[in-house]
Amino acid sequence: MTAPARREGIVGEISTLLGRGTTFEGKLTFEGTVRIDGKLKGSVFSDDVLIIGEGAHVEAEIDIGEIIIQGTLVGNVRAKRGIEVLAPGRVKGDLTTPSLQIEKGVIFEGRSFMEGVAAGKPATASTPAASPAPKPVK
Repeated sequence: MTAPARREGIVGEISTLLGRGTTFEGKLTFEGTVRIDGKLKGSVFSDDVLIIGEGAHVEAEIDIGEIIIQGTLVGNVRAKRGIEVLAPGRVKGDLTTPSLQIEKGVIFEGRSFMEGVAAGKPATASTPAASPAPKPVK
């Protein structure tokens, strides 16, 4: 039996589940939505959706369409559409995506890079020059 995904806008039904107590080492490629609740070490490639469930431990280089992280991830992620990190998620690695959401309570150690969807080039943001800090009132 497959469980419905958390948000229907992003994913439909989970097509594959690596459950608690499961250990996988190697290269994972798939279509549809895959949820990992166990341990995975290696690499992941897909244009679809990967869910790293709470309690999961993943050490991998990931190239994915979209990813939702609630467990522990050690490795770099390149997502074509979006990355969502939900509490109590832990991420140690670099995240590259056009859309990034990090929920309060998440531990993130790494760098994030926002890329444009169509161009595949880093997005440029115009930021106003920083104004000097106000002087303390006596």
